[in-house]
Amino acid sequence: MAKITYVEFNGTEHVIDVAAGLTVMEGARDNGVPGIEADCGGACACSTCHVYVDPAWTDKLPKKEAMEEDMLDFAWQPDPARSRLTCQIKVSDALDGLKVFIPEKQI
Repeated sequence: MAKITYVEFNGTEHVIDVAAGLTVMEGARDNGVPGIEADCGGACACSTCHVYVDPAWTDKLPKKEAMEEDMLDFAWQPDPARSRLTCQIKVSDALDGLKVFIPEKQI
């Protein structure tokens, strides 16, 4: 179980315990976090689960695969260093304390 903080664009924080083996997207979706739409259900076929990862965590996450990089091209104002698709981040105990920031909108 990892405690993940999702920060809405307006600053509202949601601190959620997410079970290992789920994705960061599933943790948001299953707990009703606003701003994570997850239109494709986690298939890495859209960019509606886009977030900005807290800078302290960018080097601690697995590297982006080519498919995620391609989908991030369609995200709202992607940041080359901090943007990630939450459907591509598998939760483990090592992610305890992860903080992600939800963009103003998803496209």
